[in-house]
Amino acid sequence: MIIAQKTTTLAFQLHDGIGQKADDLTVEQRRLAVRSKPSLLEYLSYHLNFMSILVGPCSNYKDYTEFIEGRHIQSKLAESSHIGNRFGSGPEPSPVGAVINKLLICAICLFLFMTLTKAFPITYNTDIEFISQASFLTRLTYSFFSIQAARPKFYFAWTFADAINNAAGYGLKCVDGNGQASWDLISNLNIWEIETATSFKMFIDNWNIQTGVWLKRVCYDRAPRYRTVLTFVLSALWHGVYPGYYFTFLTAIPITLAARAVRKNVRQYFLSSAAVKFNYDVLTWVATQFAICYTVMPFLLLAVEPTMQYYRSMYFHLHIVSVLTAIILLFKSPHPYQAKHSNNNLQGK
Repeated sequence: MIIAQKTTTLAFQLHDGIGQKADDLTVEQRRLAVRSKPSLLEYLSYHLNFMSILVGPCSNYKDYTEFIEGRHIQSKLAESSHIGNRFGSGPEPSPVGAVINKLLICAICLFLFMTLTKAFPITYNTDIEFISQASFLTRLTYSFFSIQAARPKFYFAWTFADAINNAAGYGLKCVDGNGQASWDLISNLNIWEIETATSFKMFIDNWNIQTGVWLKRVCYDRAPRYRTVLTFVLSALWHGVYPGYYFTFLTAIPITLAARAVRKNVRQYFLSSAAVKFNYDVLTWVATQFAICYTVMPFLLLAVEPTMQYYRSMYFHLHIVSVLTAIILLFKSPHPYQAKHSNNNLQGK
């Protein structure tokens, strides 16, 4: 899976650097474009280096070659806005603090995996006796906690992989105005943003980050139409052959469209005060967390039969709600504030 990401990433960056005119590229595509074909040794090193061969994360070819050639840290320092007298001649940032912090997170996640994950098995969501005897709210609550308990294993793997790269000196993103180095260039998740996400997009943007960036660069930014649908389909294909993957990513399509429609049509009504905004954030956090549980359950169940058992026990409620919401709100007349500014823009033209 990681090699598939790297192969397509390098292929598109070579295409941008050799086969495209600079004016036809976005700013990011110009920055990452590779303008000469790598040698066989460079190609194999990028794909098979020990730091990312098993769990990734995928990184850009130019960043990797800068690291191998010893230019990674100086290059990232040069990109920082405050580079110059203060940091130009000082010692290079050390990854030791970042590595220790990430290893501590790994230890906590491993402990949670060994306790919570076993206490709330995912398969219990499809237990026939549990489904027949427990109420809908009980089943919904258990699905929430079982999904929460399943996350630490992903947190552990991605954080450990990130720590390995940092320990090798790879992954410096920038140095802020206070001289604090950020070693999150190729981090794959932001645990706090995941757990406090108040929208489906916010959750996705902070979960498996490098895969999301890859999907954006090779599919979403390049597809001429139906970009959201095609991106989710590609993600399902990339994950493998288990039917549960396809249930998850196809379910995510109407939920994403519905979430966008709700934010566009409803959010402005809840910005009148801090208290109202806080209540809105709490409500959207609850909705997001339960939507994630509903969506990713097949990803963990994998097979068709348990997935259908689960969705039947949930009465397909989020499929129905998201489709109806998307249909109603996408064709709803715009908010008066939006309509006013839209008219003003038209008149200005």
